[in-house]
Amino acid sequence: MLLILQLLLLLTLTIRTDGYDWFRVADCITSSSDLKAVEFIDTYFFIKAPYVRFNSTVGKYVGLTEYGLKTAEYWNKFYLQKEIDELERVCKPNLQMDYSNILDKSVKPRVELMSEQSASAGHPAMLMCSAYGFYPKTIDVYWLKDGKKVTSDMVSIEEMADGDWYYQVHSHLEYTPTSGEKISCVVEHISSKEPLIYHWDGSLPESERNKIAIGTSGLALGIILSAAGFIYYKKKSSGRNLVPS
Repeated sequence: MLLILQLLLLLTLTIRTDGYDWFRVADCITSSSDLKAVEFIDTYFFIKAPYVRFNSTVGKYVGLTEYGLKTAEYWNKFYLQKEIDELERVCKPNLQMDYSNILDKSVKPRVELMSEQSASAGHPAMLMCSAYGFYPKTIDVYWLKDGKKVTSDMVSIEEMADGDWYYQVHSHLEYTPTSGEKISCVVEHISSKEPLIYHWDGSLPESERNKIAIGTSGLALGIILSAAGFIYYKKKSSGRNLVPS
């Protein structure tokens, strides 16, 4: 993974009514958290065009325009060492902070697998697999049919930012229910060493699954209320004083 830490220093110099601007952009670039290979690039712009650039790999200022050539020659004589020192002074401390506090962190996604549409005459069924609240952004969501990856009849939406550093993504699958077929949604993310696999139980229609869930909940509630009533009755009975007639 390539990380660019960009430090933007903006200074606008108004020369006439329509204005000109001068600014510089400093980039700290690395491809690994050990920071063994860090590159510092400092580019100076005038009217949005770069005219001189320092590159730590090259080790000096390089002019990009006629004026930039003269500027680079002068700066290499008087300011070069200060620019070279920016690699250790600015880049490495900030890159290390970014890796330890942001890039090395990960949050496992919360996954939901649901039916969006039941199969009907002339229309396939539709499943949706959603992953919520994960970080970092990169994630892979795909489908399996009987253990084989699905390569058609699926639509994935790009990762969407929640606005709080976390992301969400949704994937849809059209399919025609077949007896004994096993459909699964697979989510791969850096927060988990193994792929997260969620199996869809299509043995019953959605309405029937809801009826069973409601019926089971009602039965459990009835048993709990009956047990509570029986315990209350036993306690009241044991506390009575019986007087012979």
